[in-house]
Amino acid sequence: TGPGGGGMAAPAAAPPSPVESNSEDSFAQEEEKDQGGEGGAAAPTRAWFPETFLFEPLVVTDASGAATVPVRVPDRLTQWRVLALAHSRSGAQAGAVTSFAGTLPTYVDPVLPPFLRAGDTVRLPVQVVNTTDKEVVAALKVDVRGAQVEDGARTVKVPARGSAVALVTVRAQGAGPVTVRASLGDTDAVVRDFDVWATGQPVVQTRGGSLAAPRTLSLVGPADAQPGSERVRLQVYPGALGVVRAELAAVERRTAGLDLAADAYALLLAGQAPELLKALGETPDAQALKALSMVAGQRVLRAARAPSVDVATRLAEAALAHPDNPVLARLGERLVGTVAKAQRPDGTCQGGEGWTLQRLLVATADCARTVRAATGTPEGKQRALAFTARSAGVFERYLPQVKDGYTAAVLLAEGAVTGSVADALRTRVRDALKPGADGTASLPVEPGMVRADGATPSEVEATAMAVLALQGDAKAPLADLGAFLLARYTPGQGWGDGQANRVGLRAALVLFREPLPAQVRVTLARDGQTVTEGTYDAKALREVLALEAAAPGSAGTHTWTVRAEPAVPGLGFSLSLAAAVPWKREEKGGLQLAVVAPKEARVGQLSDVRVQVGAPSSLPLLFQQELPAGVQVDPASLEALVATGRVTSWDVQDGALSLRLAPRAQGELMQVDFRVLPTLAGTLQAGASRLGVPGRPDLASSLPPTSWAVR
Repeated sequence: TGPGGGGMAAPAAAPPSPVESNSEDSFAQEEEKDQGGEGGAAAPTRAWFPETFLFEPLVVTDASGAATVPVRVPDRLTQWRVLALAHSRSGAQAGAVTSFAGTLPTYVDPVLPPFLRAGDTVRLPVQVVNTTDKEVVAALKVDVRGAQVEDGARTVKVPARGSAVALVTVRAQGAGPVTVRASLGDTDAVVRDFDVWATGQPVVQTRGGSLAAPRTLSLVGPADAQPGSERVRLQVYPGALGVVRAELAAVERRTAGLDLAADAYALLLAGQAPELLKALGETPDAQALKALSMVAGQRVLRAARAPSVDVATRLAEAALAHPDNPVLARLGERLVGTVAKAQRPDGTCQGGEGWTLQRLLVATADCARTVRAATGTPEGKQRALAFTARSAGVFERYLPQVKDGYTAAVLLAEGAVTGSVADALRTRVRDALKPGADGTASLPVEPGMVRADGATPSEVEATAMAVLALQGDAKAPLADLGAFLLARYTPGQGWGDGQANRVGLRAALVLFREPLPAQVRVTLARDGQTVTEGTYDAKALREVLALEAAAPGSAGTHTWTVRAEPAVPGLGFSLSLAAAVPWKREEKGGLQLAVVAPKEARVGQLSDVRVQVGAPSSLPLLFQQELPAGVQVDPASLEALVATGRVTSWDVQDGALSLRLAPRAQGELMQVDFRVLPTLAGTLQAGASRLGVPGRPDLASSLPPTSWAVR
């Protein structure tokens, strides 16, 4: 059910929560007092405006085919369209469409912008509509929270079957939410919200960690933050169960058949998922796992027809994860045999021309892990013992040459070393860890260090190796390493390629193997005073969640505390303190920028904006202009720029225009003109103008915000 020609494309919007309703009721009560105290009749307040309010996918009728569905109609005054589709038990289908009007005899409708900027002074139109056959004379009152209002109270006269428009002046002094309540006598009242954006340059500080224990952090807020711009955001990242579920949903779509390690990882995950999910309190979807196993298994079988040692080490463990599949089980044994036979008399495995000692050691550890994966038979156990004994001599012999943390972590994570050699390598891994400014810890990769396949590992993959290497080490900051790992996980891409995802998932399971509790209360406090808090159930904690709140008074150094009750090692968090500070003109790397705004803009009339650019030749440039509230860009003028070749593409969203400018010849200055259409009158703040080269932060130019006068 939707307004006008809307359909059933979206689920029903929930009615306002009790907290929101109480807020609106208090607003109405204050207005009622303003209109004459307790004796005055308060207008019913409209405040719920979803686009679609009903979606019922399963309504069971009675024997005659009739059913009643109680609904609450939103406060939006419009024509609603209702679409009903039905089917019988025998499969017969039918449908019907009807409509109804939601309206009032006389009502008020403030026309609000999607946003304003701090410092804006605008004339907001308030429309009063009379659907009756008599003239209406009533008191119109507009009250605003979060901004100042002028001319907010007056008497309006509306002709029969007509409308009238009143203009009220609103001054937005600082950033933050604004609530507008417009009432027409005792016949109608409406409450709507919008945000006032800061005009300053955003400054963000981020810290992270694990919710295994209360975490205390020190953040320094800027002293010159613009009023209302200080906000804090706390994101909670899912633990092992959330990662496993996200990986199962995304793994089949990643580089299908193009990345051998990704295919092997998909097959390995499909084989290990049932036990992983059960251990974490989840019920496996047997059909989905079977389908994933079939697809990934076919890809692996094609790649394993004539496998090299490198290919065998990637595929063997994945095939062995399916002992109930005789084809994959035999393939796993054959691949392990290929790896075992490749061990040289000196104990090393793989190697070739141009290989460094570091890569050879990492590859040998990879081979050792592969051979130990097949120990289900006496022959397999004997083979693994012999391989491990010979390779252990290699690692002991070359221990003095293992100086970097990544290589030491791989040898430990793959279980290739024990005893004093392992102790020495653990010390090297701990010494190589790098504390982050956000409160996490990671393992950096030194130049020249590579994986067994010759690729350079990412810092995320190296950190996952460090987690596996240091598990059980009381001196290791495992919680901080885990926070770094979780904060850099994305459901679509995981941690990177197939190898990185295999290691990352292993590390997440080591760190966060405990099931989530039924409920977790998360609290964020500043200097001991609660700023925001929320309670999550176990189902919600499987996704990334966020708490956000205003944080005025955060200038200077403050102590922030993040607490979970009960403490949950399987959850990580990221805390961001954001503010806006005054923009300053900046020119770096020879980039020059000038923007000429319209001298006299009028509502409903197109006006010209001129952009002048100077930059070194042959550089692709990105120009960004934050537009004033209510100002729309004329698409035809932008398409004309594309047609001339001066602009390669453009985009408009969230009140900002982006232009990608074509490279210029030596010494050529570029000028582009486009047109805008103002829809609000007043003094409006344009945001900053920026010019830069994608991927080159050292080449940039920016202009502070300017004011536009629109009549």
